Amino acid sequence: MKKLLTLSALLIASFSFAQTAQDSTSLNPQLQQNAAQRILSGNFGKAVTIGAYGEVTYNQPEGDNGELDVQRLVLLLGYKFNEKTQFVSEIELEHVEEVFVEQAFVNYAVSDNVSLRGGLMLVPMGIVNEFHEPTTFNGTERPAVDNSIIPTTWREIGVGVNGRFPDASLGYQAYIFNGFRSTTSDGDGGADGFLKGSNGLRGGRQKAIRSTVDSPTFAAKLDYYGLPGLRLGLSGYFGKTQADDDVEMLDGANIDISMVGFDARYAYRKFSARGQFIYAALGDTEAYNNLTGRDLGSALQGYYIEGGYNILPLSAKQRLVAFARYESYDTHADTDGDLVQNDAYNRTDITTGLSYHIAPGVVLKGDYQFRDNEVEGGDVDDRLNFGIGVWF
Repeated sequence: MKKLLTLSALLIASFSFAQTAQDSTSLNPQLQQNAAQRILSGNFGKAVTIGAYGEVTYNQPEGDNGELDVQRLVLLLGYKFNEKTQFVSEIELEHVEEVFVEQAFVNYAVSDNVSLRGGLMLVPMGIVNEFHEPTTFNGTERPAVDNSIIPTTWREIGVGVNGRFPDASLGYQAYIFNGFRSTTSDGDGGADGFLKGSNGLRGGRQKAIRSTVDSPTFAAKLDYYGLPGLRLGLSGYFGKTQADDDVEMLDGANIDISMVGFDARYAYRKFSARGQFIYAALGDTEAYNNLTGRDLGSALQGYYIEGGYNILPLSAKQRLVAFARYESYDTHADTDGDLVQNDAYNRTDITTGLSYHIAPGVVLKGDYQFRDNEVEGGDVDDRLNFGIGVWF
């Protein structure tokens, strides 16, 4: 309780000294754009667009030293060749030392409501995987469901189509991608695995780093925006993992993946809410675990619900959002063969805090997380978090 009072006092104190304009990110989920959509929606009338977003975070687990980190700094570069053809890229520096290309794709507008895309793109699953700029979500850290189940930031190389059916108030995306990498040779006739029980598929993201591909995967999403302030999403991802050439014929080298997700966002005046549910069924995990010695579950499941309220008047040029989020996620929702479900992988987080939008594209964040799992007498450290996020 003392930590929560300290958190509130610090953020409210910072509020009293700030005099800035409204955050440019719309509260209305039907009007929200991510970085790529901003570039594609007009390029501010110029051929070349340059922007960035970034986060500096402080995490203080109970009883341990705190950690300060420039978690990410992402440079946004876009180019408009003509009225139909554009290029979008995101170059990310993580923890000041790692460099990744997060997106790099060409978008070709066939018509007002149909576009073709090809290159390195985000897989359309859930909310945060596509909307992960720090001013677009509450909490210093992204939801754990998006970290352990989806897993954010999930991007692969592919081609596909996206657009809208305006009369039905539907947006759509459909892509063919390369898939998760599952196994590589261990040098002794067996295989090492990239996938494991604690975080499911996360270790298999190829991130366009000399990606191997054996069989393509399919991803699609529908967004409904027909009711004021409401946005609903239905996602699907289906296919097999990818194994290196020298092990792909081994039993268990690949697994099947069927993932579905449902998400909802709503805003009305000073109130906002969001939630999502993700379920992934994995096939052939018993053979995979026997081959690699891993403990991958045969089902992953997670959900969260969140509510937020802007404490400041609607006429104010700033927003101070108090929020609370409950999330439950289990990377051993089911297991195959002799593998026993690990209760440590069945986790619950409650996050409560403040998001203070002090200027267009600038947010100060503070929250406290009550964390637990299903292990009897399990000891999971609660955590205090602070962050600064920018996006321009």
